[in-house]
Amino acid sequence: MAEVLPIKGIRYNNKLIESFNDVVTPPYDVISPSAQQLLYDKHPYNIIRLELSKSYPADSKADNRYTRAADTFNNWQEKGILMQDPLPSVYMYQQEFISNSNTYFRTGFICGLKCDEYGPGKVLPHEETFPKAKKDRKLLLEMCNANFSPIFGLYDDPEKIIQNRLTAFCTNRSADHTVTDENQTVHRVWVVNDNNIISLIQNHLSNKTIYIADGHHRYETAVAYGKEMTAAGKQDYDRVLITLVNLHDEGLIVLPTHRMIKNIPLFDLEKLLTSAEQYFDTKQISATKETISNELALASNPSFVLYSGNKQAVALTLKPHLDPEKLHEVAKCTEWKKLDVSLLQTLILEKQLSIGANERASGEYLAFTRDADEAISQVDAGNYQLSILMRPTKVEQVTAVATAGDKMPQKSTYFYPKLLTGLVINPLGTK
Repeated sequence: MAEVLPIKGIRYNNKLIESFNDVVTPPYDVISPSAQQLLYDKHPYNIIRLELSKSYPADSKADNRYTRAADTFNNWQEKGILMQDPLPSVYMYQQEFISNSNTYFRTGFICGLKCDEYGPGKVLPHEETFPKAKKDRKLLLEMCNANFSPIFGLYDDPEKIIQNRLTAFCTNRSADHTVTDENQTVHRVWVVNDNNIISLIQNHLSNKTIYIADGHHRYETAVAYGKEMTAAGKQDYDRVLITLVNLHDEGLIVLPTHRMIKNIPLFDLEKLLTSAEQYFDTKQISATKETISNELALASNPSFVLYSGNKQAVALTLKPHLDPEKLHEVAKCTEWKKLDVSLLQTLILEKQLSIGANERASGEYLAFTRDADEAISQVDAGNYQLSILMRPTKVEQVTAVATAGDKMPQKSTYFYPKLLTGLVINPLGTK
């Protein structure tokens, strides 16, 4: 079963930090080197120094980004910049944001989760992971013994029992922290240390499956680290910081992640399209974000758009008479075989561009962006040969693939908005 745990979270001291906007960051995996520097410059206590510390040419085994993060973490606690809550708590986390001109509220809660191997009735993934990212997170975990950013999990509560109870408890109470990020998303956090509410959450989720929406690398790293520490006789390392959101929350929005292709020898778009026409109907369209979005929204079959420059794009839509189940040679569930990203991977990336599992893992041929304009401009600038613009994966597809025991191709989903790093830190180990 999935074991949800209250934690004695470590948080920034309100008395010493005037504006939380200055010290929190987006998730580490969306921070570019230029954004990293901006966050360093923003405030001397910005959590970027813990979550994604800088590397330097003179780094050594004894002095590197991970050792510096650990030293900084200890120093900030000694100074009282960071303070640990005295009581085990969960933390209601509400995000108010705009998507497609509509205002949404997404309500979840931050807590601990007992780390365990994936399995039905416990925790299920939906995406593949790569070793490089897990190595980085493992080194940080070993040095700091804390989770600085939560993974993102989903649970099934159609009656919204947990959500309603938390909301009722926090209504008419000012949030303990409020942050407005660069996208004008408002993040609010309330400390909830009421034992009755904590028990209700634990009991209600005890027989539920937790689906990982974002943070697969961090979860798998936490599982491995927890096993190592348990084997060494150390307790309370087998847990991870998580934000849990109800599958039935009206603010659960999924956006697409687009693909950008480079380093393909003798890349020939016309040859690619000619080969692809055995599977896809093709249509020339203008390469604007609006035109592409409208074209994909109208498609009833799996569809995506290819852009290789010259302001013209080609929409590819799976031919109606083809059965997606018969187009893959891998042993995957029916829902996996119907995914846009799976058909793209099998029929275009692998068959046409020779980007297989090793090539995808290397990062030499494939990059990702959430911004359709960037996908187009990067090709126009000559940085990539081709961009492939995608439709969003549906939440029900995510849970169906996970329940079947399969994993989607990497970067199949982008849950918007991202969770902030620095609102609550989860210390590991018994002190």
